[in-house]
Amino acid sequence: MYPVISVNSRCGESLEPLGAKRKFWYRDGRRRMLFKAEERGTGEDWAERIACELCALLGLPHVHYELALDVHSQWPGVICETCAPPPMALALGNQLLLARDPHYPADDARKYKVREHTVDAVAAVLQTLRPPPVQWLSAAPSGIVSAIDVFVGCAMLDAWIANQDRHHQNWGAIRIEDALYLAPTFDHGASMARNLSDDERSERMTTRDSNRKMPAFVRRARSGFYATAADAKSMTTLQAYLAFSHRASTAATIWLERLERIDGAAVDQLLEQVPPQRMSNICRSFTKELLIENRERLLAGESV
Repeated sequence: MYPVISVNSRCGESLEPLGAKRKFWYRDGRRRMLFKAEERGTGEDWAERIACELCALLGLPHVHYELALDVHSQWPGVICETCAPPPMALALGNQLLLARDPHYPADDARKYKVREHTVDAVAAVLQTLRPPPVQWLSAAPSGIVSAIDVFVGCAMLDAWIANQDRHHQNWGAIRIEDALYLAPTFDHGASMARNLSDDERSERMTTRDSNRKMPAFVRRARSGFYATAADAKSMTTLQAYLAFSHRASTAATIWLERLERIDGAAVDQLLEQVPPQRMSNICRSFTKELLIENRERLLAGESV
């Protein structure tokens, strides 16, 4: 089983203002750590933990998360170390897009339904960034050499895990002196349909209604990206991946080859390591089916 790390909010240094969940920073020796509470019982903790393990299987630069428990409040959650300890600094996507376009709606309070968060705008920013610092790239596949190469892998991950939360504050760059490097991917708690009830999961796995089954269900996952600023709806996670892959086709092939090499048994093992108090057997089975379906769609080259 994955370990559950005990933390104490009474020892927290500061609250984290971004996001809707309770968060606080604390020190673990020299490391600055963030605790994110899972207050609503919607599975964000196990989704975050599984997503980071899937990143590891892919070799995708990512922030590492561990399951945690605040012993003061008794809230479950996850912890991670900052990816930009001082003197580094993290610049979020909305800040990078504002620097490129002074008219970009970069208000920190506005994260969703930002139509200007287009693939073209993000790709233009990525062209100005260096790839993640070398310590984050050690497990990346050979041939992944640029920031957009890495981001194609992030977009593929989103399509695989049905991550619907890649808004403009859920990607960014690390500033080191005067240079900007793409940050490792982070914040995947809104993935794998983690907020469904077990009743709905069970119904979707047993129904004869094709519109309720997994193949139809996963096709509805929406990304945080728009094709154009005039569009009323964001792209699906698969559409967003395909749009980024067209801008770095060699990298897309490399990431798909890495995905194809991942053994299903390895994914099963990751799911089995989540404590049963946080992930039920029905949830485990449903999540496995979702990951299999999305992997097959990606490897089949599905275009819609």
